[in-house]
Order: sequence, then C-alpha cells, then structure tokens
Amino acid sequence: MLPAGSSRARRLVQAGLAGYLVVVALMTLGPQPADDATLGLVARAVAWLAGLGLPVTYAGVEAIANVVLFVPYGVLGGLLVRRGRWWAVLVVASATSAAIETAQRALPTRYPTLQD
Repeated sequence: MLPAGSSRARRLVQAGLAGYLVVVALMTLGPQPADDATLGLVARAVAWLAGLGLPVTYAGVEAIANVVLFVPYGVLGGLLVRRGRWWAVLVVASATSAAIETAQRALPTRYPTLQD
C-alpha cells in the first residue's frame, strides 16, 4: 500500500504495472513460444544441476518460472490496493492467469496447461 497523498508514486506504480502486463501478454500470447535454442539452454542447465545431485527437473523449473512471472503482479498490485485488500490482488492475478490459459486455447502455437 502506498502512503496517502502519494499520487505521483501511485501513477508510477500504475505505469509499471501496465508495462509489466504488456510484457506478460507478449510473452504468453505472442505467436511464438520460446525457441529451440532457449529451451535447449534451459534443458542443459537443468541437466547440469541434476548432474550435481540437485533435485531439479525441467517441469519443476517451468513451474517455478510461472510463479516468478507473477511476483511483480503481486508486488505492484499490492502497492495499489488498500490495506487489508491483499486478497483482491490474488483474485485478479488468478483471473489473469486463467484468462491467459483460456486465450492460449485459441492460439495454434501455444499450449495451455493447468499447471500454468
């Protein structure tokens, strides 16, 4: 929650949230998912970490990345709501995630999953 009377700070947070949402939309709804080079790099990193004995899987990395993707949403949204209304950010972020997955159903190059 931003302090009372900080309209400039509120506008900056709103602009940051809007920019963040544009980036999320481009990443999740763009015509092309990650290219093979990027996926290969992630797969090699996972294999390297697993080779060190760490319990790392590609599915686990993907799940963590999906959570991390929405952390800025929670932080920025949390700054914009009144004290005690944190639950509203969770509801809106969950609805946004569901909307993304629903929209991906109509995109031929995207793969919606319940895990996301």
